[in-house]
Amino acid sequence: MLARVVTFAIDGLEPRRVTVEIDVRPGLPSFTIVGLADRAVREARERVRAAVLNAGFEFPQRRITVNLAPAWLRKSGPGFDLAIACAILAAAGQLPAEALERFAVFGELALDGEVRPCGGALAVAEGARRAGLSGIVVPLERVREAELVEDLDVAGVGTLGDLARVLRGEARPEPSAYSWPRRSARHLDLADVHGHGGVVGALTVAAAGGHNVLLSGPPGVGKTMLARRLPSILPPLERAEAIEVTRIHSIVGAYGGDGLVLERPFRAPHHTISPSGLVGGGTAPSPGEASLAHRGVLFLDELSEFSRAALEALRQPLEDGRVTIVRGQRVAILPTRFMLVAATNPCPCGHAPSRRCRCTEADLGRHRRKLSGPLLDRIDLLVAVHRPAREELERAPATSSAAERDRVIAARKRQIARLAGTSATCNAQMDRALLRTHLALEAGAERPLYQAYAKGELSARGRDRTLRVARTIADLHGEERVRRGHIVAALGYRHEVEAVPEAVA
Repeated sequence: MLARVVTFAIDGLEPRRVTVEIDVRPGLPSFTIVGLADRAVREARERVRAAVLNAGFEFPQRRITVNLAPAWLRKSGPGFDLAIACAILAAAGQLPAEALERFAVFGELALDGEVRPCGGALAVAEGARRAGLSGIVVPLERVREAELVEDLDVAGVGTLGDLARVLRGEARPEPSAYSWPRRSARHLDLADVHGHGGVVGALTVAAAGGHNVLLSGPPGVGKTMLARRLPSILPPLERAEAIEVTRIHSIVGAYGGDGLVLERPFRAPHHTISPSGLVGGGTAPSPGEASLAHRGVLFLDELSEFSRAALEALRQPLEDGRVTIVRGQRVAILPTRFMLVAATNPCPCGHAPSRRCRCTEADLGRHRRKLSGPLLDRIDLLVAVHRPAREELERAPATSSAAERDRVIAARKRQIARLAGTSATCNAQMDRALLRTHLALEAGAERPLYQAYAKGELSARGRDRTLRVARTIADLHGEERVRRGHIVAALGYRHEVEAVPEAVA
């Protein structure tokens, strides 16, 4: 007896169709799984056997061979359990095999026959639609996630018995009214900030154009406080962006399955993170923090404490918006379109250039070598954060997140309209060709840029990044043409972090 069931493996972030083939024939009882399966998949033999028996079905006491095709694709994780159980029961005549032809099946089995959720339901649902299947069977907890894919019949099951009733055309179980607790709404607000008007203006520019920013200053002046409030002024996710974010977080198990992820990600890894943990990797390539921050913010606090290898690994993701990982003959392309926000002290003790600094020249040299020139050249805004005066701390806040967010959204709308029909959605994503097309410089506005380039203060890449920032400053002011003042303000962010322009935004 032979039966086939369709399921999907997650390869990086992409769903790959897998056909579960079952051969049941007379012979000494055995249960073999072949097809480049990892340990979690091979252990499915014991889970499936116990689940089938405890759900009230009969487990065939015959020679059972399970083939996961294609054989060259590595399969990992417990999501194959339900498909293997379905195929065995269909081959034994206990489930209608013809009903399985229109469904993909995905889920983990408990020993009592309960169907447990596992990561990647959204990606599997997208794969099922692309494969031309009309439906998918997933655990009840993943129904809302799979239903994000349009034109797909999603059946949620809580047990193997529920699955049998669905395939026989009986009533489907309703998803539980329980809602996975969403992350609480961000309560961090720029209204909490006192005495950092120039830095808040810089963060508004960064948010409006999607630019990378480095905050430098002594300990305790508010660098981390300011960075953690940046997401509060970012524009909301578009639906396509939210689908991308939800898929990534679902695959890595950082998502509960209750609809779309509505907030832009904010990831703040510890400085001991490895290069593969930061940009992705592993024997089976999986997303790192850079991909988890896709469409959001990657915050690196104490930047100089990160390993140089980890920081250098960020260079390609920052430039290309994606990272390519090659393992053996496998290639995984992971999206990394994030805003980099970093904070650092000016020296190891944090007090340079004041008299309190006790760092030696060797200490300063090591500190500077951690922050390589090519990495800093990929950061658009270099912002100094100074210790506020007492009078500034006592003043009322200059602005609030709601006010700045309105300005950012208005600037982003101008960019989206301008860049319609291109791959870019904000100024930071413009390549050189788009920059030449959409810059719209006022006559003579570029002269300060020529002077800075002639003095060696800018690289060719830095020149383009300055122009993108100037375009964003013009958008914040609602102006179609980039003026000389916008260029000068943008240049102020490209120089060494010694002073913060107060009137750029």
